[in-house]
Amino acid sequence: MATDSSNSPKKFIAPVIGLIVAATAGFYGFNAYRYNQQYETTDNAQIETNSAPVLARVAGYVQSVDVSDYANVQRGQPLLVIDPQEYDLALQQAEADYQQTLADLQTARADLQNAQANARNVAQNLKVVQSNAGVQALRRDKAKQDLQRDQNLYNDQSLTRKQLEDSRNNAEVQASQYGASEEQIGLARTGQGVAQAAIARAQANIQKVEAVLKLKQTAIDNAKLRLSYARLTAPITGKIGRKSVVVGQYVQPGQNLMTIVADSTFWVVANFKETQLEKMKVGQEVDIKIDAYPNLNVKGRIGSLSEATGARFALLPADNASGNFVKITQRVPVKIEILNPGQYRDQLRAGLSTDVAVRVAN
Repeated sequence: MATDSSNSPKKFIAPVIGLIVAATAGFYGFNAYRYNQQYETTDNAQIETNSAPVLARVAGYVQSVDVSDYANVQRGQPLLVIDPQEYDLALQQAEADYQQTLADLQTARADLQNAQANARNVAQNLKVVQSNAGVQALRRDKAKQDLQRDQNLYNDQSLTRKQLEDSRNNAEVQASQYGASEEQIGLARTGQGVAQAAIARAQANIQKVEAVLKLKQTAIDNAKLRLSYARLTAPITGKIGRKSVVVGQYVQPGQNLMTIVADSTFWVVANFKETQLEKMKVGQEVDIKIDAYPNLNVKGRIGSLSEATGARFALLPADNASGNFVKITQRVPVKIEILNPGQYRDQLRAGLSTDVAVRVAN
């Protein structure tokens, strides 16, 4: 008996499969549409962290390296030593110069004390000379008076000529002695000026030596600082990311010897198209997928949005006024804070690629 081909099940297979495919495509399409309405996504994102270069600050041969590649270090931990002998000798020389200048300062202060003592002696001598001059002035005046009286007596023939000559001689002697006292006063005053000038010179010399002493102290501080630069320590806590120094290597100031990557603070910088920014704002939740760990679910939130597109930070930014303008969709960096970064400390690495999805609607 012939089979009715119109009732064969085969003719329903193709429509059913087509229906299933259409339903499946519609289901996934609808879910994708709903997802795209709620999330803004990008795969142009990387994990970032802080890093600190360890730079040589003095020149010399590397004496020892105290850390290995990719080792964990704490802030202040010794990293390497540059041969400090040259800088230690410089410090010793600076300290010797300081001690010599300090001795010069003590000598200058002693000179000032001597000058001050001499000035006191000169001042005392001036007082004595002035006192003697006062006495001589009295004797001179008395001798003048005696001469005048004897002259009157001689005129009255009450005094002999010899007595008058003796009075005249005495008056001349007293006047001469008074003149000598006046000269002594002048000399004493000149000596007083000389003594004051000596004090001024001594004080100026002390100021000069004190200024030199400050320079010597500065030289000591500088030598100590340069000596400390010969022993490099970790500027931050983290992990050695790159080490390019070995024992015996000659290094120059400013040379990068190694880089320390902070392993306690990580974030993601995602570059979104400018057309995706309309609904984005700080604080929105973010799902982060790390390419290296596809099964790791990392949560985050938007921390900040850049005030400029990435093109603005290019070495040679495009000049749209040049006449060669082609409109290109720009990308804006968005900083995403990782929630509970300590939970993923063993997985997070700076530079790893990620996919991020920002929830922009509930």
